[in-house]
Amino acid sequence: MLDFGDGHAARMARVHRLADLAAVVAELGLGGGRPVLVVVGGASGFDERGEERLRTLFSQALVPVARAWDAAVVDGGTDSGVMQLLGQALSTEGASFPLVGVAADDRVIVPGDVSEPGERRALERHHTHFVLVPGSSWGDESPWLARVATEIAGGAPSATILINGGDIAFQDVANSLTAARPVLVVQGTGRTADRIAAALDGDRTDARAAQLAGSPLVTAVSWSEGAAAIRTALEKLANRASEPRNDGPFDH
Repeated sequence: MLDFGDGHAARMARVHRLADLAAVVAELGLGGGRPVLVVVGGASGFDERGEERLRTLFSQALVPVARAWDAAVVDGGTDSGVMQLLGQALSTEGASFPLVGVAADDRVIVPGDVSEPGERRALERHHTHFVLVPGSSWGDESPWLARVATEIAGGAPSATILINGGDIAFQDVANSLTAARPVLVVQGTGRTADRIAAALDGDRTDARAAQLAGSPLVTAVSWSEGAAAIRTALEKLANRASEPRNDGPFDH
């Protein structure tokens, strides 16, 4: 158990081999087949107003859908960017579902670690669970994050939402697609999200974005339409999840 010393605590496990992942997820009490929402991307370039809009997106779109779906939410777990804002939003909304951070062990600072931080980042204290995986570079956690989501979901549905993001976000989207996990891109949040959204609209100048946009599992919704439109887009995925499991997007 991690104690953040401010009334917040989280369960944590380290995993070293993919073969052990199912046992680790079960050890954390997350197994058994639970719907999952994966949140990937970043918040680079967001000003204070942009961050407030993201909080609204989380509180009025993602949290209600996750609550109604009784889902676990999985992200990168560090106290920065989208993950920080998501943790804060879940705390503010009093959400009781699991928020699971998946991070490369050598890139994060756990509570009680007094060594020099270097380029490492602290874990976000509102998360309920952490899975620390092998890795010394940012992005090493990406395939593990996708696998953790799959293990938690079991036979239940899952989906990914992309907000902003840099190079690692391309990996995250690709890994979600490899897991047959649908991806909702929030257009207008910048960087990778906008590049993939542009490719969905027919702009093929970015080869990586075009390749990902070529998957029928990738769709986009405009941030300018507001949290209600994003909630509706997420609800469509949730409603599809309740249908018989005979059409591809939620088959793992």
